Amino acid sequence: MKNDQVLEIRKLSQKYAYTSIQMHETIARKAGFSGTDHKYLGFFLQRGKLTAGDLAELTGLTTGSVTALIDRFEKKGLVKRQPDSVDRRKVFIVPESEKIIALLRPFYQAFQDETDRLIASFSNDEREIIESYLTKALQLANQTIEKLK
Repeated sequence: MKNDQVLEIRKLSQKYAYTSIQMHETIARKAGFSGTDHKYLGFFLQRGKLTAGDLAELTGLTTGSVTALIDRFEKKGLVKRQPDSVDRRKVFIVPESEKIIALLRPFYQAFQDETDRLIASFSNDEREIIESYLTKALQLANQTIEKLK
């Protein structure tokens, strides 16, 4: 049986995840997106140009859904399609990073600033514990994703 503190931490973690979903849904609507489309732009900001197949693998979306997603982003001027110079059958989706950042910054800047202040309020030892927990939780989530594929 798990002790009460472990259960409470797990409940808080779940509550944080659900609240995060609500926050991102709200930001998406304010930024002119539906659902979590705006979160997929983060993959482009992190990794740069991607193929549609790369994006499908990263997001778990079907290739048809990825094509529609790319079309929506392209219509907003946030990405562009670029044929591979070596293999003309291959197309890269290239982010317009400055436009993406300019679009989303107003919705995230205050939250990011407050998050920085919150993290800074902990001691170095506490930050190491938080970092360790988050790293291990991400590893566990990624392992679960891989098992379910």
